[in-house]
Amino acid sequence: MDSHINVLYAPWRYKYIKSTVEREPSECIFCAAPKKSDDEVLILYRGRYNYIIMNLYPYNTGHVMVIPYRHVADITELTTEELTEMMDLVKLSVKLIRQVLKPHGFNIGMNIGRIAGAGVDKHIHIHVVPRWNGDTNFMPVIAGVKVISQDVRETYKALKEALKSQSGSQGAIG
Repeated sequence: MDSHINVLYAPWRYKYIKSTVEREPSECIFCAAPKKSDDEVLILYRGRYNYIIMNLYPYNTGHVMVIPYRHVADITELTTEELTEMMDLVKLSVKLIRQVLKPHGFNIGMNIGRIAGAGVDKHIHIHVVPRWNGDTNFMPVIAGVKVISQDVRETYKALKEALKSQSGSQGAIG
């Protein structure tokens, strides 16, 4: 038996880990985010019913979420207008990520309920996760470690710049 243990330090994960074992926050993080500045919480785009935000604990570089402003836990509680804009913002997210990061594909989806994997189960949201050939390599399989190749704030700046370069950020949907 090998007595040597390799350690990979990821201090930025502590805030997330701590939040999963502490009492429930007094305010939903997805309701609180739009009350702050875009750069502070990494909001890429604000629509009428939804917004696009960088995931601070991403599965991959460029992982964003589309989140309704209204606090609802299930897709069946969303209005047609909220759902339509949500999908328009998923489309915009894919377009921006393709332009800036050039992934080979995407995983797009929702986790409804904690048992389904929702980290924030009381506020519905759609994940848009770019994927590349080889992004799932030996690290998670052998070492239980996921490597994120770019700082989330660096990715945010690149995506925000691409959004500005489109036909004005207000006309970016489409």
